[in-house]
Amino acid sequence: MMDKRFLAFDCGATSGRAVLATFSDGRFEMKEVYRFPSGIIELHGKYYWDILGIYEHFCKCLSQLEHEGIVPDSIGIDTWGVDFGFVACDGSLLGNPRAYRDPYTDGIPEEVYKTIPREELYAATGIQIMNFNSIFQLYAQKKEGFAPLLNAKNILFIPDLLAYMLTGKMVCEYTIASTSGMMDQATRQFNKGLLESLGLRSDVLLPIVQPGVEIGRYHGIPVVAVAGHDTASAIAAVPAADEKFAYLSSGTWSLMGIEVPAPVINADSARLNFTNEGGIEGTTRFLKNITGMWLLEQCRKVWKAEGKDYSYAQLVEMAKAEVAFPGRINPDDPRFANPANMVEEIAGQAGNDGRHARPDRASLTDAQIVSCIYHSLADRYKEVLEMLQGFAPFKIEKLHIIGGGSANELLNQWTADAIGMPVVAGPTEATAIGNIMIQAKAAGLVADRWEMRRMIAAAFEVKTYNPS
Repeated sequence: MMDKRFLAFDCGATSGRAVLATFSDGRFEMKEVYRFPSGIIELHGKYYWDILGIYEHFCKCLSQLEHEGIVPDSIGIDTWGVDFGFVACDGSLLGNPRAYRDPYTDGIPEEVYKTIPREELYAATGIQIMNFNSIFQLYAQKKEGFAPLLNAKNILFIPDLLAYMLTGKMVCEYTIASTSGMMDQATRQFNKGLLESLGLRSDVLLPIVQPGVEIGRYHGIPVVAVAGHDTASAIAAVPAADEKFAYLSSGTWSLMGIEVPAPVINADSARLNFTNEGGIEGTTRFLKNITGMWLLEQCRKVWKAEGKDYSYAQLVEMAKAEVAFPGRINPDDPRFANPANMVEEIAGQAGNDGRHARPDRASLTDAQIVSCIYHSLADRYKEVLEMLQGFAPFKIEKLHIIGGGSANELLNQWTADAIGMPVVAGPTEATAIGNIMIQAKAAGLVADRWEMRRMIAAAFEVKTYNPS
C-alpha cells in the first residue's frame, strides 16, 4: 500500500499549528510543519477572532507544502468550541466571529431563563451553563442588533467556517455543534424550538453531520469533517485499552470526564453542572470544565511584567521547594476568570476553602503561589473524579492525562497521590493525533476508535504515575 499523508490544522485560542502525519504499513509518524498566532482582537469594545488571518496561514502552509512537493491525502480542522461566524446569501463572510471572552454575555443566561427555565434548557441540551455558550451569544447579539446576525443566511462554527473558506462547501459537524447549548440530545439535531422561543432565527442552522464526512475540496485535496471540537479530537487519541478510564485534557482549561454511550442528564448532573458533548462514533463526552493552567499562565504574565521571566522548569522546582505549603484555592472560583492581577487574586484567596490554614497574604512568595496552584488543581481533580465515579456505568481504574499539561511530571504525581489511582500521562499532542486518526478512519486505514487507540499506544510513549 502506498503511504498516506494527512494534514491536521489544530487551532487553539492563542496559537495554531499544522501537523503532517504519514501512514505506512500500519504505522504512522507525525511532525509539526507550520505554526501561527490566533489571538483575540478588540475593536470598539467588542472582541473578535481574526478568521481571515487564520485562513491566510492555512493557505501559506499548504503553499509551503506544495513547494516541498507534499500533497496531503486529506485535511482536517479542529478548534475551540462555542464560537461561530455568519455567511450571507451570496456566500460572503459577514465580518469576523465574536470571541467567547467578550463580556457581552454577562448576565445573559439569567435573561434567557425568564423564557426558558434553566432546568428545561439543561434537560434538552445536557450542556453545562456557561455564559459564553452559543445560545447566550446569539441572544446577546440579538439584543445588540448585531448586523452580521441580522443579515445571515447561515451560521457556521469556527472549524466548519474555516472548512467553508477552503472549499466553498458548508456542513455543521456534530462534536462542535454539541458545545453550543442548542443541540437536542435526544435527536442530535438542533432544537429549533429553543431558538424560536427566544426570538432567534432557526433557519440559519444547518443539519448536523457526524465526523468523517468529506466536506469539499481545496485544490483537489479532500477536506474532512473530523471531530471539529478540539477536546473531542483529543479524547479520540486517549491510548486506553478499555472503557474503564477517566480522562483529563490538560491545558489552559482542564477538562475531566468519561466516555459513555449516551448522555447523562439528571438532577445531580444538572446540580453539579456537568456537560454532555459529542464524541466520535456517536459517543458522549460527559465532563466538567476546570480552570487549568490559565492560573499559572496569568501569574507568569504578572511576574514577567515585574522582570521575573520564570521558565516552566523553574516553576516546577519552585513548587517542589514549597511542597508543604498549606494554602489552597478553588480553581473554579469566578474571581479567577480574568482578574487584573492573578497573583494578587490568588494571594487574597489562598486558604479560603475552609479546609486549610490561611497564610499571611503579605508574606506569600512566588514559589508558594505556584505550590498553591498545583496542589489546588490536584485537589480539584480528586473532587471531580469522585463525582464522575458516581455517574460512570463502570469502575474508573485509571486517569489518562493528555495534552500539554501531561508533560508536567510534578503535577501528574501530585494528582496520582490525590486521587489514589494510576495516572497515565501522554500523548501531549493528543488533539492533532485525534484529528489525524479520524482522517485515517475516513480513508479506511483504521476500523474504529479502539484500533485507533491501539495504534496510538504503540506509536507514542506514555508514562504511568502511581500514588505514593
